[in-house]
Amino acid sequence: MNILVVRTDKLGDFITALPAIYLLKAYDSQHKITVCVAPLNEALAKSLDFIDEVIVDRQDESIFSLVKKLKSAKIDIAFTLFSNTRIALAQLLAAIHIRVAPATKIAQIFYTNRVKQRRSQVKMSEFEYNIALCRSVFPDLGSEYPQPLLNFIDAQSYYEAFCRENEIYKEIIAFHVGFGGSSDANWTLEEYVVLIKELSYANRYQVVLTFGPDEEELCKDMQSRLINVDVRFYISQDGLVNFAKLISQFTLFVSTSTGTYHLASLVGTRTMTFFADSLFASAARWKGIGDEKLQTHFMLPQEPNKREEMFERVKLQLKSY
Repeated sequence: MNILVVRTDKLGDFITALPAIYLLKAYDSQHKITVCVAPLNEALAKSLDFIDEVIVDRQDESIFSLVKKLKSAKIDIAFTLFSNTRIALAQLLAAIHIRVAPATKIAQIFYTNRVKQRRSQVKMSEFEYNIALCRSVFPDLGSEYPQPLLNFIDAQSYYEAFCRENEIYKEIIAFHVGFGGSSDANWTLEEYVVLIKELSYANRYQVVLTFGPDEEELCKDMQSRLINVDVRFYISQDGLVNFAKLISQFTLFVSTSTGTYHLASLVGTRTMTFFADSLFASAARWKGIGDEKLQTHFMLPQEPNKREEMFERVKLQLKSY
């Protein structure tokens, strides 16, 4: 059976789809698993051995180009974990017989199986909702998957080369101060500077600041704020997969709830993560897919006094490493 899983939004969203994708493959190894993803996630999808084929939905291409790709994959069942009108209509035009999606948005009219989930109620996490959607067709689908779900045989050598190049001789705690996607809560850059300085002055770990390829200006800003502080700055220019290899070797990854947090959890790295104090953006909805024992979550309050108290708790937590 040829199964399509569609998740064409951001990095973190795609990572929350991976447990469901793994379980569909494990359910029957004869299943051919195809994913439809955004260009950002193409290389990551191709690095996973439980994904057989990758279709990329390029928004600058016509819908008919996407239809052609879907037709050539000869899909039997499609699970659309997050829908929009373009992807729903493309599946209809590609004549995919069984099309499963959450019963939300106008696009649901194009699906054959509409599953009521009410994800906004956050009765489970995003990745658990994805698994539940697949269970609407395969009721006895499993729930256990390897943690970490992604390993690299060459991660250690990649990390060692990074350390040699940057003259690093201690274990690394990384900070990723940028954010995007559904994340809507974070410390200010000056608050991050306080955290980074305290950790750096303790001299137990090497502090590394990581940035996405489009965050060069943010990197320059942080460099100007951390003059004479022993930190390293890394802009991910070698692709998402190599970034994942590097993250997998860090002792701790500190960030807001953004795609790189989910990437760190995917590769089994301990995380400290900051979430908005709201149900939709909470850790209950967006916890990582990795081992929960490796995840420390902070819900950032809006009230200034409570926020200041939370900041002191974060400092104490970092000092405990």
